[in-house]
Amino acid sequence: MSEGGLEAPTRHPIDWHSEDFYDEPSLFGELERVFDICHGCRRCFSLCNVFPTLFDAVDESESGELDSVPRTVFWDVVDECFLCDMCYMKCPYVPPHEWAVDFPHLMLRAKAKRFRDSGAPLKDRLLANTDRVGSLAGIPVVAEIVNAVNRNGVGRVLIEKTLGVDRSAPVPTYHRKTARKRLSRLRNSPELEPVTSATAPKKIEPVRGDEGRVVLFVTCYGNRNAPEICEDLVVAFEHNGISVALASSEACCGMPRLELGDLESVERAKDQNIPALLGWVEAGWDIVAPIPSCVLMFKQELPLLFPHDVAVQAVARAFFDPFEYLSRRHKKKLLNTDFKNSLGKVAYQVPCHLRVQNIGLKTKSILELVPDTQVETIERCSGHDGTYGVKARFREASLKIARPVISRVQGAEWDHFVSDCPMAGAQIAGGLDGNISAKHPISLLRTAYGL
Repeated sequence: MSEGGLEAPTRHPIDWHSEDFYDEPSLFGELERVFDICHGCRRCFSLCNVFPTLFDAVDESESGELDSVPRTVFWDVVDECFLCDMCYMKCPYVPPHEWAVDFPHLMLRAKAKRFRDSGAPLKDRLLANTDRVGSLAGIPVVAEIVNAVNRNGVGRVLIEKTLGVDRSAPVPTYHRKTARKRLSRLRNSPELEPVTSATAPKKIEPVRGDEGRVVLFVTCYGNRNAPEICEDLVVAFEHNGISVALASSEACCGMPRLELGDLESVERAKDQNIPALLGWVEAGWDIVAPIPSCVLMFKQELPLLFPHDVAVQAVARAFFDPFEYLSRRHKKKLLNTDFKNSLGKVAYQVPCHLRVQNIGLKTKSILELVPDTQVETIERCSGHDGTYGVKARFREASLKIARPVISRVQGAEWDHFVSDCPMAGAQIAGGLDGNISAKHPISLLRTAYGL
């Protein structure tokens, strides 16, 4: 029985509809098995706060082994996991190894068990309900009030006490003119009528991912908190001769609900999004989204949660990171490289949910096509992960995770600091001295084009 192997790691479908998935003895038996393997290995100790929480509990226990660790500590470990998936990338015992360790999906199983049994605190459910919060905060008068409260010290104390959002954590601005409103000129219906999962053919052939027709899934954050990113993406893509469209409707991808273990809400979001996107895929269009977590949700998590849904699998095959898509175009010599402005030195934090897509450093490779541009990659977690980094109870651990990235950015003279995840970028920028702000690399690409 050896570590690693020559076979590629694989993920197994998540059998979340079965009763065994929620069976407490079965769950704790698997937790004990995997935790014992992790205790014997310990190579993930520096990734996040999950493993220090586990290893400290083992080291401080009566026997110094897992058998004397109280089960209440198991839930502390589960709470610390924000499903970044990086431990899966690092683990030598993932499938097809016979130990078949999938730590993130084991944590998801535990979260789902707890959510089904006990639900989640109201404040956590509110933070995860990005559609509802965004629609309310985006009302013109309400948007100004919400933004004013977020900028006010007294208001932040109130938010901390009611919603558990740490008063020092970065919080996004809400825009009343959303990305979907700003981009309303874009086409919103494909050549074919939308297809449902029930009426989809048994197999939908994947498109090649470079034909120059994409549907932009703007995402909750891109729509209401950073609409300029979506605008920049459209301008950069259209400058490359790529047609861009919007689906007629869009709901949250489901990632915030996944992190709660609320899998039924994930399914409801899937039932809204997949039919709206499937018609485009049938008509030969690809799909892109500016937020890595949303791309990962459609590429990986939904296909594993709904392995027999042909429509989900078809949409997953057509979903791309924006720079992955541009790289495919560049391979066919279809990328416009007539850049007007150099970018100088760029510090680039690679988000976890982009790294685990296993597509390589496409953002770096495209930006480095710009003359007189040097991109320094920082492949470390920001510690933010949607809601984890803003919650008061996790804020200290979150900043500890982010500290190496902050130190790297702070330690040199950069012309720009970018991250594909605007939330990660804000987290890191908040820890920097001076007026360094984070940008999305697609915005930097627009700058390079002089558009």
